[in-house]
Amino acid sequence: MATEYHPTIGLEIHAELKTQTKMFCRCANDPDASHPNTNICPVCMAHPGTLPVVNREAVKHVLRIGTALGGTLADFSEFDRKSYFYPDIPKGYQISQYEHPLVTGGALAGVAITRVHLEEDTARLSHERGKSIVDFNRAGLPLMELVTEPVIRDAETAGAFARELQLLLRTLGAGEANLEKGEMRIEANISISTTDVFGTKVEVKNLNSFRSVERAIAYEVKRQEELLVKGEAVVQETRGWDESKQATFHQRIKEGSADYRYFPEPDIPKLLLSEVTRFSQNILRESLPELPWERRARYAHDVQLKESDSMYLSADPERAQFFDAVCDALQKDVALSTLAANYIVSDLAGIYAKNEDERYDTLDAEAFSKLIRLAYTGVLSSRGAKDTLLLLVEKGGDPETIAREHGLIQVHDDSELEKVVATVLAEETKAVSEYRAGNEAILQYLVGKSMKATRGAGNPTKLAELIQTTLKR
Repeated sequence: MATEYHPTIGLEIHAELKTQTKMFCRCANDPDASHPNTNICPVCMAHPGTLPVVNREAVKHVLRIGTALGGTLADFSEFDRKSYFYPDIPKGYQISQYEHPLVTGGALAGVAITRVHLEEDTARLSHERGKSIVDFNRAGLPLMELVTEPVIRDAETAGAFARELQLLLRTLGAGEANLEKGEMRIEANISISTTDVFGTKVEVKNLNSFRSVERAIAYEVKRQEELLVKGEAVVQETRGWDESKQATFHQRIKEGSADYRYFPEPDIPKLLLSEVTRFSQNILRESLPELPWERRARYAHDVQLKESDSMYLSADPERAQFFDAVCDALQKDVALSTLAANYIVSDLAGIYAKNEDERYDTLDAEAFSKLIRLAYTGVLSSRGAKDTLLLLVEKGGDPETIAREHGLIQVHDDSELEKVVATVLAEETKAVSEYRAGNEAILQYLVGKSMKATRGAGNPTKLAELIQTTLKR
């Protein structure tokens, strides 16, 4: 229905960082340990008299992320205590950052960012047969929190931002950010209004996939609109997302910052980052790899790929590294690299999707590039190249050897192809009659039958010529 309301959306995204140890102690950073409550110690279990020590690698991760985002890196920073009482926080407070985050400002995917800061993760709660069980292996893991400005106007933009952030974290080696494992958690703050004044904000949690982010936002915008149209008020609250019902549901009344009673963490010294050489902006900037948007721009300029292919190839760091290795093997020839991109985006992606296992470490870039040359020069037909690629993925080896062993090398010899054409035309009498009656479109059908008879090894152009010549006699 037509509406005069416009949404305002801000995202809060938590991501576990990839470090050897937890945020404030030396316990292993391994939330997926096979046994619960094994990676714990007096520090992360909040025993009296224990003192936290900041994980330097976690700080570096956030500063590199801030550098990539174009944000302002703090000189002075500190940690704070965020007080709340829940079974997943043994201390009764979470060590986080409030007034002095490590990063302020910046932007990603066209969305302005408010801040990026560090905190510790909570324990993992599970509820079984009326009982609640707590696993503290995850408690104290280094957790990045990124908060956007409330400038997002639709669900699709929110989803695109979250995907780009996941890709950035993976590109920087800061974290895997798998939503299904809880390594990246997205919360959306949503309000609607008819003016420039924000409406009542509702926070939606439990968004464990990008599609859930988009669907939950769309649902919540519609829900709030229906309330206001009926003259009812939108309540400031925290809501969850029910994937099975495709609907949000009430969880609790939303807390304000005053409810958390923030105050500086007295057990952790203040951070003066300018005094740490390894955290200088020049060193951090030089440590950055090619960033996702830089890679896409390079693909568009150097390889002249269309946007959708550039997006797909750069959407996974290993996939992008494989494509770059193939381009190097093809000596960065634009025509060959474009053909390679086509085979990766369509044929190789199809094979991996069917196998449900995208593995580039077992596929040799040199062998793949040789396959591309065979296809480009006509040694292999399109069908022959596809079949060879499947065998190459399954068994490895030399593509030309594979193609010869399976009879996939394209046949150009007229005498061999004439025998195939004669057999096909003798079998396809109806199609032959239609062609001679003026239905020239049936030619492609006959070429297809001939290609099938040669197991994809026949040159389709040569077959078409031979069929036409034969039928004109």
